[in-house]
Amino acid sequence: MKISPIRVLFVSHTYVVGVNQGKLDAIAATDQAEVGLLVPKQWKAVQWNKKFAVEKPYPRIRLYPSPVLFSGRVGAYIYSPLAVLKAIIDFRPDIIQVEQEVFSLSALEITIFARLLNKSVVFFGWENMDRRLSPLRRWIRQFVLKTAKYIIAGNCEGGELVKQWGYQGPVEVMPQMGVDTELFTPRPPEQKNSEFCIGFVGRLSYQKGIDVLIAAAHLLREQGYNFRVILCGSGNDELIFRQEAQKYGVDELITWQGGVRHDEVPQEIKKFDVLVLPSRTVTTWKEQFGHVLIEAMATGIPVVGSDCGEIPNVIGRSDLVFTEGNAQELAAILARLISDPAWWSEVANYSLNRVYQHYSHKRIAERLIELWSNILTQQGGSVASAIPASNSHSMEIQSE
Repeated sequence: MKISPIRVLFVSHTYVVGVNQGKLDAIAATDQAEVGLLVPKQWKAVQWNKKFAVEKPYPRIRLYPSPVLFSGRVGAYIYSPLAVLKAIIDFRPDIIQVEQEVFSLSALEITIFARLLNKSVVFFGWENMDRRLSPLRRWIRQFVLKTAKYIIAGNCEGGELVKQWGYQGPVEVMPQMGVDTELFTPRPPEQKNSEFCIGFVGRLSYQKGIDVLIAAAHLLREQGYNFRVILCGSGNDELIFRQEAQKYGVDELITWQGGVRHDEVPQEIKKFDVLVLPSRTVTTWKEQFGHVLIEAMATGIPVVGSDCGEIPNVIGRSDLVFTEGNAQELAAILARLISDPAWWSEVANYSLNRVYQHYSHKRIAERLIELWSNILTQQGGSVASAIPASNSHSMEIQSE
């Protein structure tokens, strides 16, 4: 007997940008699930002062573009109620997956519809700090958590946090998106740099720890190592970092690449011999995942990061992690990578294997289908019986 695929309606502003829909297409490509997407017609990216219209690169995804109020305000925007109702009635989902923090207004809105229409709802969130919320936001959070069939946390600390908030259901830890391993591919073996290249991709801001990388470069230079640093990104603190580089006498070793488009990132990373993510915790933020780490892993190069937030769990090796803010520890790891080609090769192979085992779009798709199957099985559905179970990845044993 042929088993019908699971019908999952995703709800998130994240997927306005087409490249972010790769995970959804990977799910639809399995033939074990049909994917619908309720998404803003337009989204205002406040950080870049730009408006984006929803992109439609994947025909396997059934799109439901909706007008939204308060576009760009991640925690405060809401969809057109008529558009939400139309999407649910037309698509008839078995599962609604809302990728929004549980205290957001859009999470509340979809939760109300899910209750009224008797739909199972799963929530994804990145939050890994117990922020002070208004009474209204706390009430929304509890209302949503009481309704959720499953919570997906983007990091281990987030998984613990929802338990502290009183959620008693199952929790899974996995990133919102994997990496497109057809876009991020290993660089050709013959591609070698004349100088060892230390790279960074991201915002040039204090919390990203660029000053720590600059201080580590100074230490490496003092020890006589031959290398270059490439910084891909822009930010309000760039001038401060340029002054810091001049102070340490390493400004001529740094290439300030500026911002790069997402479609340019794979080629930029392939210029690196190692990618460094030296983030540090500040009062209102700590690293929630560090997606650039898995992008670099997919190109087959080592990655090094601080112990800020989720970074150690993403990397998965203590010998590639340094104490945040500690330039001496960072310099020591980089010195070993520069001076020990055999270890560099071992770590590069480790990175590539890890991304395929845990962080490809295909692997994330497999884990989500298993999760939804478990929900439907518990509800007495027959959809999941055709889908083989893989190793458990519940939060209690999650090691990523």
